[in-house]
Amino acid sequence: MAKPEMKPAFEVRMKALLSNKEDFDKYNSIIHTKPLNYIRCNTLKISCEELFVRLKKRWNVIQPFSTRPEIMLVDSELGPGDLGNAIEHLLGYYYIQEVCSMMSVIALDPRPGERVFDVCASPGSKTTQIASSMQNSGTIIANDVKLDRLRILAANLERCGVMNAVCVRNDGVGLCQRLTEKKFKFDKILLDAPCSGEGTLRSSAKTFLMWNEKVVYKLSREQKKLIANALGCLKKDGVLVYSTCTHSPEENEAVVDFALKNFPVSLEKLDLPLKSRPGVTSWDGEAFSSEMIKCARIYPQDNDSEGFFVAKLRLLEEIK
Repeated sequence: MAKPEMKPAFEVRMKALLSNKEDFDKYNSIIHTKPLNYIRCNTLKISCEELFVRLKKRWNVIQPFSTRPEIMLVDSELGPGDLGNAIEHLLGYYYIQEVCSMMSVIALDPRPGERVFDVCASPGSKTTQIASSMQNSGTIIANDVKLDRLRILAANLERCGVMNAVCVRNDGVGLCQRLTEKKFKFDKILLDAPCSGEGTLRSSAKTFLMWNEKVVYKLSREQKKLIANALGCLKKDGVLVYSTCTHSPEENEAVVDFALKNFPVSLEKLDLPLKSRPGVTSWDGEAFSSEMIKCARIYPQDNDSEGFFVAKLRLLEEIK
C-alpha cells in the first residue's frame, strides 16, 4: 500500500515554514512514521512513582522529563489495544495522551481552588490533566458542542476520578457570550481550538487526504470569534492559553495577533519541556506583531512527536 503524500498546496506551505531543505526532509520523513506511545499519570488516583513501578513489570517505561514525572513513554512493542486494555488504564491510573497535547495545560498552569474554563473540552485529555493539576479542588467548566463528544468527555472524567468539573453542551461562542453577560469570570481559560489538524499526520493518515486550504481560512475566522468571546470571560490578570494541533499560521499566529490588536492582552514567554520554535512574525504578505516569537511551534522532527502550537495570553484589564 502506497504511503499517503502531502497535497501540493500543503507541501508548498510547509516548505515556506521549513525553508531549510534538510529540515523539511526530516519533517517529510517523520510524518510517515507511527507516533511514540506516551501516557500521562493521573495523580488523582495514583502517584507517579507507584504507576511507574507497576508498569515497569510489563513494559519498558521511561520518564523523559525530570521536572514532569507524570509524562511517561512506553518504549515497548505494543499490540493493538495493549495500552487501552491494561487494567491501569481501565482504572483511570493513566491517560493515553500524545506528549504535545500535554503542553497547553502545562502552559496554563491551573492551581487548586481556581475557576477554569475548558472551552472545547472533549474527549477530555486536557480536562483530566487540568483536574489533576488542581488536585480536584476549585471548579472546571468543561464544554463541548456535540452530544456524542460530551458523552465521551463525561466517561473519561468519571474513569479518571474527576470531581470538580461540570460538563455543559453549548456552542463555544454562544456560551462565552452568555457567561460574559452574567459577569461569570474565570481565573484561567483553555482554548484548544478546533483546527485543520496538520500536526496529527502521524496518527491520522486521513488528514493527508482531508486537508483543504479553504478549510484553513474558514477555521481561522471561527477561531478568531472563539478567542474574542472567550477573553470576555476572563478575570483581570487571568490567563488564556490558545492551542491547536496544526502548523497553519492562519490558525495560529494570525489568531493570536488578532487578539493582541483588538483586546487588552499581552503575550507571555513559555517554558515547556519540549523543544519548540518561536512563532512566525509574517506569513503570506501579512505582518504579525514581533511578540509572536513568544509563541511555541512544536514540529514532529524536533521531538519525535506530533505537531502543536501554544500561546499564553494575560488579560491586562477586564473586558466589560
